[in-house]
Amino acid sequence: MSTVAPLPFATARLDALPLDPAYAEEMAVVLADPALYVFTGGGPPDPAALRARYERQCDGSPDPGELWWNWVLRVGEDGSLAGYVQATVRGPRAEISWVIGTPWQGRGYASEAAKGLAAHLASAGSVRELVAHIHPDHAASKAVAAAAGLRPTGEWEDGEMRWAGNAPVPGAR
Repeated sequence: MSTVAPLPFATARLDALPLDPAYAEEMAVVLADPALYVFTGGGPPDPAALRARYERQCDGSPDPGELWWNWVLRVGEDGSLAGYVQATVRGPRAEISWVIGTPWQGRGYASEAAKGLAAHLASAGSVRELVAHIHPDHAASKAVAAAAGLRPTGEWEDGEMRWAGNAPVPGAR
């Protein structure tokens, strides 16, 4: 299994901490609103199921050519967990995603986290292309993807639009 652990990173207001099963109980509260699953399907996980998922994710991908990097997002102002970002890295390409709990939405945290993730992936290794899959009716996720430098490609997968873009060049303005 591929178990190269991700490094932490930070944005102006968020600390992105490498995923650990110990976060499952607090994250179950963050992810408890059924509204978070309108576009993705499924429902809120209970703490035990979330812990088991986090253990699998921390074990890494069974494919040695693929890295599973996951972070929880801690709000610097109050120390609460507010969501997560993920990257599945295969060579120079990373598929990214983000979720911000309902109580923290509307504050720009998702865009800040996605831009921070894009910059981190570009500076931490050889990632050059970013990809996200977004439900066509999810306006907020479209805005987040655009903020991270992604654009719709016109390609579809499982009912979601593929968005793609180049990872930011480290040190470029």
